[in-house]
Amino acid sequence: MAKCAAIKADNSRCKVEAMLGAEWCWNHHPDYEAARRRRASKGGKRGGRGRPSVELARLQARFEELAEKVLAGEVERGVGAVAGQLLNGARACVRDALTAREQEELVARLEALEEALERNQANAGGVRGGGRWGA
Repeated sequence: MAKCAAIKADNSRCKVEAMLGAEWCWNHHPDYEAARRRRASKGGKRGGRGRPSVELARLQARFEELAEKVLAGEVERGVGAVAGQLLNGARACVRDALTAREQEELVARLEALEEALERNQANAGGVRGGGRWGA
């Protein structure tokens, strides 16, 4: 298989194999520039599995601290109950934000897969058996 024809910033040639039917690898193919840009814009923003886990741990510590103060009589039960409800609301917001982010990422991935499928079908001429794996 042919190597990618792209020349990198250091003036050396890319050493990755080119995609089937193309002269570039995925990282240099112009058709995938938008997808690469979307992925690059997300780089470093999630912090591993995502920062909400840090926020949830902080809220858990606040819940435990509040419970201890209520049980020790330092905070009235009614005030503690309302504070617990507010903390629970904050927890729900963090959880919902994480769920929404995961759904947005899944939609983006699905759209990229659909685009790739459409390109493959267009390259195969829409004929069954004309694809790379005969499907």
